[in-house]
Amino acid sequence: MAEKMKLEDYIRPELIFVNENFKSSKDMFETIYKKAFDLGYVYDTFLDKIIEREKNFPTGLQLEKMGVAIPHTDAECIKKEFVAIVTTQPISFVSMEDFNQSVAAEIAFVLGLKEPHAQLEMLQSLMGLLQNAALLTQIRKVHSAEDLITIVNTNNI
Repeated sequence: MAEKMKLEDYIRPELIFVNENFKSSKDMFETIYKKAFDLGYVYDTFLDKIIEREKNFPTGLQLEKMGVAIPHTDAECIKKEFVAIVTTQPISFVSMEDFNQSVAAEIAFVLGLKEPHAQLEMLQSLMGLLQNAALLTQIRKVHSAEDLITIVNTNNI
């Protein structure tokens, strides 16, 4: 059986955004896109595609203690694989479970994966983390990319 996908293998320190204050998901996507594009992680189609996909397939998830979002886009927008992690003042995402509900997401995991099946595997890998309220609270409170990476690595996510 193939090695289980781990978040720690896809985290890029330069694509971790800590204690941000985004006005909207679009604002967040634009910031991630600019950085990811400049660093050669994504093609110029990434921004339009991730905004479009979020409209059609919302990714907000209301957990027990906070809201999170797991936006992703088509594999052909990605040059080099990554998972960008954002901690932010709450921003509104439409709920993946109920399109009439919105979720105030404080953490976003933006998946930049090249293989369609990889997105499902990464989502499965993230599910353990999403069920761990204490760990999510730790991630939400970090003050640096280094601290966030340490939490992920220490917990073998």
